[in-house]
Amino acid sequence: MSVKVFIVDDHPLFRLGLRHSLAQEEDIEVVGEASDGFRALELVQAHRPDVFLVDIALPGLSGIGIIRVLRKSRLPVRVVVLSTYHDENYIREAMEAGADGYVLKCVEVKELVRIIKTIAAGKTAVSPYLINLSLDCGPPEPEEDDHLLTFREKEVLHGLTEGRGNKEIAGSLNISTETVKSHVKSIYRKLNVNSRVQAIQAARQKNLIVSCPR
Repeated sequence: MSVKVFIVDDHPLFRLGLRHSLAQEEDIEVVGEASDGFRALELVQAHRPDVFLVDIALPGLSGIGIIRVLRKSRLPVRVVVLSTYHDENYIREAMEAGADGYVLKCVEVKELVRIIKTIAAGKTAVSPYLINLSLDCGPPEPEEDDHLLTFREKEVLHGLTEGRGNKEIAGSLNISTETVKSHVKSIYRKLNVNSRVQAIQAARQKNLIVSCPR
């Protein structure tokens, strides 16, 4: 029996590539996809997936918001976060919201397939790409390297790392271009940098952008 998968991500090329890769598996069926949280929740009842693959940063309703709504609805669906963020706050929020897995986006397709099948079967998956949501990390401690970036600033920073312009970032987050500019200035100040290139480099050095396990 095939595992029914639904993909929620605001990057069309990423969805296309992931859908194509998963379609190669005989026992996995991609039953639907959405580019934002509200649309995903509209379609979940119709498609009844076994596994939801959801990004954290989405326009409208975030991935965390989707998880919370799904858990309140008591639908029998497993939720796996697919994210570029290796951030304790995001991981903790996903865990508290009720995620079944938190996977780094640099995951290899074969490994993701194995994780999907394992979690769909109600078993515990182990992978270097899979963050263990059962770990009790204790209360978060402020770290100098994090510079107290807000959730929205991290979303804007993510857009910078993908080479998006202010207008494109504003559109994806449903905020004004001026608001994006304000967040960018705040990011520069907190990371002590003066340009996008420096911000990206600093973010990578401080592990604010995910790096693949080796």
